[in-house]
Amino acid sequence: MSKLRVAFLGTPDFAVASLEALAEAGHEIVCVYSQPPRPAGRGHRERPSPVHRFADERGWPVRTPLTLRDPDEQEAFGRLNLDVAVVVAYGLILPRAILEAPRLGCINVHASLLPRWRGAAPIQRALLAGDRETGVTIMQMDEGLDTGPTLLRRAVAIEKEDTAQTLHDRLAALGAEALVEALGALSRGALQPQPQEDSGATYAEKIRKEEGRLDWRLPARQLERQVRAFTPWPGAWFELEGERFKVLGAEVAEGEGAPGQVLDDELTIACGEGALRLTRLQRAGKAPMEAEALLRGFAIPPGIRLS
Repeated sequence: MSKLRVAFLGTPDFAVASLEALAEAGHEIVCVYSQPPRPAGRGHRERPSPVHRFADERGWPVRTPLTLRDPDEQEAFGRLNLDVAVVVAYGLILPRAILEAPRLGCINVHASLLPRWRGAAPIQRALLAGDRETGVTIMQMDEGLDTGPTLLRRAVAIEKEDTAQTLHDRLAALGAEALVEALGALSRGALQPQPQEDSGATYAEKIRKEEGRLDWRLPARQLERQVRAFTPWPGAWFELEGERFKVLGAEVAEGEGAPGQVLDDELTIACGEGALRLTRLQRAGKAPMEAEALLRGFAIPPGIRLS
């Protein structure tokens, strides 16, 4: 396989696996681009992104521009004399001057089987929708939002116990593997880009914190998917006596009653359709615990209704 001069553009944990795989495959990492450090933690100290930290550990140069529309940034990017740029969950729009600078263009690793779930949150949206399958797509980028021609697709089943975290981890590893395979084939001229069919496109809009609130009027099956889709962030939750409880595990159960009504001493909650048994929870400021352990220290008796 030809060794390529690569710029890597990525920010979160999901992108680190792809960056590491590129290095292990012997490609030359010329420069790493990532989102600027953000305030985090109780002290609100600025922290570099996971990709930034990984690149620092390896001694690769890192750039964190606020935008790539600045002519000086575009000129600096062009001077890198790249074979290819790899983009994984970077977070900035790439203008035409950036897209056209590398010899082989800009290649994206996207965590869905495009054109399904274009956009910012494909993993969570696939879980919320009850999809049985997802995967990764290696795509040649254009100026649209995940609309470029596809180079390689790899599918995986969504297991009934999958959360956003477990699916994230599997897709990050699969995406890294597929990326190295695609770059090897692309450098040999052995990949033919395939246009996407817009007729099957869906949009995975960014997750909002307020989406985590459990609405007991909805079907239990939908709420169970919500718990898995929002683990670990932003978390599914409900309020009781002014306190917020995060739900980390739940299963569909038998039972009926007014939506939000606690049906038994195992935290089975009536929903708009069916019932949901809460199996693992976390009180504010406390460690996660199984429902049985929580109920020993905090009474949630049958008959009361959750908001």
